This record gives sequence, C-alpha cells and structure tokens, in this order.
Amino acid sequence: MKLIIPMAGRGKRLRPQSNVTPKPLLSVAGKTMVERIVEGFAGILPRPVMEAIFVLGPSFGSEAPLLLEAICDRQQIKAHTVIQHEPLGTAHAVAVAKDHLRGEGIVVYADTVFVMNNPVSLDGADVIAWVKEVDDPSRFGVAVREGDRITAFVEKPNELISREALIGIYYVRSLERLSTAIDHLFEENIKGPSGEYFLTDAFDVLLKQQQVFKTASVSEWLDCGTLQALFDTSCRLLELEGSTALQHDNSVLVEPVFIGPDVRLEHAVVGPNVCIEKGATVVQSVVRNSILFEGANVCCTSLSDSFVGAHATVCCQAGSVNIGDHSVLS
Repeated sequence: MKLIIPMAGRGKRLRPQSNVTPKPLLSVAGKTMVERIVEGFAGILPRPVMEAIFVLGPSFGSEAPLLLEAICDRQQIKAHTVIQHEPLGTAHAVAVAKDHLRGEGIVVYADTVFVMNNPVSLDGADVIAWVKEVDDPSRFGVAVREGDRITAFVEKPNELISREALIGIYYVRSLERLSTAIDHLFEENIKGPSGEYFLTDAFDVLLKQQQVFKTASVSEWLDCGTLQALFDTSCRLLELEGSTALQHDNSVLVEPVFIGPDVRLEHAVVGPNVCIEKGATVVQSVVRNSILFEGANVCCTSLSDSFVGAHATVCCQAGSVNIGDHSVLS
C-alpha cells in the first residue's frame, strides 16, 4: 500500500504563517497536517502502508524532505519526494509521481484534517472516495450514487443531487490504471474551467471503463484553509483529543489547552483555547484563544485571538496580533 500526497500548494490564505512554512507542515494541536494524515492511514487500513510519496512545490527547500522522512520513519514507512514545478492541477500533481504509480494506493490531499474512527474495508471496489455529508453541497465536488456505487462526480452542483462532498481522499486498487487515465487527459487536453487538469476527470475516465466506485465516510472533516479555520480546527481537536498540558509552577492553565514539549511558562495565564507548540516561551503574559507556533516567544504581553509564528517574538503588546515566522513585535 502506498500513500500519494500532493502538497505543493503554499497556502496563500494562511499568510503570513505560510510564508516560510508550507501549509501542510504547519502544526495543528501538536502535529503537522501531513503527520496527522500519515498516522491516520497507518493505523486504520487493513493492509500496512509501505511507502509515502510526497509531491512538493519547487520552493519548499531542503528541510521539508527531511521532516517528511522523519514523520514516515516513526511509522516504519519509506518516504519519497517529487517536485511539481508548475501548478497544473490535481491530476498533474499525481502524474508527477508517475514512477511510483504501481500497485494499490491512497491519494490524499494534505490541506485538511480528518478523523476516521472505524476500520475501512477495501474489498469489492476499484476506487473508494471518502465523503462527508454537508448541508450546502453547491460549495463542493460531490459523489452521485445509485445504491452503494458511485455513478458520477459533479463539481459544485447547481441543484441538489447529492449531499456527499468529496474530501480529497481516494483509494485506488490499480495506480497504473489511474496513471493511464491521467495520460488520457493530457493527450486529449481535457481541462477544467480554470485550465487545470483535475483528478476527478481522470476518475470519470475510469467510471466510463466500468470500474467499480464506492464511498467511505469520515467522522470529522476539518478545514485548515484560513487562519480562522486553522484555529477552529485546533479547538475541535482539543475537544476530541483532550488537553495536553502538564502543570507549570507559577502559571495558570485554563483548559482546553495544548502545551507542547519543552515549553517554558513563567508567571503566565494560558487558555482557554490555546495551542503552544514545542519550544515556545511565555513569560509574564496572558494568552487566550491563540496559537503560538514552534519556538515562539511572548513576554509582558496580553494576547487574544492571535497567531505568533515560529521563532517569532512579541513583547509588551496587548490585543490581537498575527505575525509570521522569525518576526519581532515589541
């Protein structure tokens, strides 16, 4: 079993937090988005994941492959990285991993957090699309079913034909067949309205070949596309996973909170709804409804509804701030 993880997008709507750190490598309540994906599938599939192929953007730098390899090492998974030099769509992103498209695998986009509580059966289907029922399907691509089989994929339908939104996770029994379907898009220049090659169009090719498509569901589908969504998702994960914090001398913790390893709190009030990632420092400060990323420093400050980037410093401030990695506000 392989994981194919397109993650070349930088996450413009998450700026300034994504200016230095690519969106999928931002931490959400103690773990990066992509680590949550790898861990989730390593623990729920009926067959072990042996390889993970990460499709990166050209500006990701040398540190990202090392971080991804470390994530996979913890799950005894072999990591590979490939580069998508041009953003030509989701099908193109998968095609970049062509040398690895053999056997069965999971294609999963690294831009949301999901929770699956039940084991997944992969029997009786050539493709399985994970879905989540939504109130307003016109905002999403949806799967249209007859019985337990998918008969069509429709992007942002104008009429109510299905409430099952596609969440960007697909099991594919034959990655070779998917690769051939994507090649067909390129050969026939089949593009979406934006001029990009879409993975759902490749699946349409397989549907016309009478491949069996079914659905699976997730318990939670949590958006991380904006800073507010990232904060809301962090809060939801605190509800699901519980607070992770040891008591700190001379400081007060108001749950729910996440306090990462090697965090230093001195004469601080932290919480509720706060995530402080590893190595951060909060001294003589109050922090509420905020995210402090790895190595952030806050002193003599009262923060609410704030985002402090990795290794950034905020001193002698009050109110709401949003500063990116390695910034200083004092």
